[in-house]
Amino acid sequence: MNLFMQLRAATVRAQAECELPDFLAERLLAVAEQPHRYPQAETEIRVLLDMLPDYDTYGQTGYIGMGVSNVILEGAVRRLEGKLSPL
Repeated sequence: MNLFMQLRAATVRAQAECELPDFLAERLLAVAEQPHRYPQAETEIRVLLDMLPDYDTYGQTGYIGMGVSNVILEGAVRRLEGKLSPL
């Protein structure tokens, strides 16, 4: 399974299991559907693949503070979207 397929699967799983908001999922799925537009995004995708299972709506607010919040995840998504190549 290539990175873009992994990103799609991880996004769908995070939506179902971690309450990943639709507005973030839509952006991630848009990237996953256009691998040809992100030829230099391997590092950013790997970072997101590590973050998605730890997504927590209330990330960083618990006793240990180990979750990934909207703010952290959205920053990673913006960095990934910054790798968009023109058509």
